[in-house]
Amino acid sequence: MSNQADKPSVLFVCIHNAGRSQMAAAYLAHLSGGAVEVRSAGSAPADQVNPSAVAAMAEEGIDIAAETPKILTTKAVKESDVVITMGCGDTCPIFPGKRYEDWELADPAGKGVEAVRPIRDEIKQRILGLLESLDVTPANA
Repeated sequence: MSNQADKPSVLFVCIHNAGRSQMAAAYLAHLSGGAVEVRSAGSAPADQVNPSAVAAMAEEGIDIAAETPKILTTKAVKESDVVITMGCGDTCPIFPGKRYEDWELADPAGKGVEAVRPIRDEIKQRILGLLESLDVTPANA
């Protein structure tokens, strides 16, 4: 049995996998210090990560410029313990025994970095709460 299996895994889902889910995944990877397996995906992925999200995260010292939006797969949902949706409606497959949360967050699409900062900060607070619920001590808070 590998260590991977002992780690809680979290999947963030939004429509384009370009803003909110990318920021959340980056924060979780950063703040968990590798203690959580992190995935993100979109039901209709964009061509690239939102440049304002990249800029907003860079201000926090987290580089997501190399990330690419990924398509949501049933496999990704099956392999995750916690599935967090962000405005993807009914497109996320539901499996029994998973923990689902829906985070109501403003969509950063088409917004400048000033408008994305408050969304980023709310995501960070939610990630810290998520870590607490998973009994993971934040590493880089």
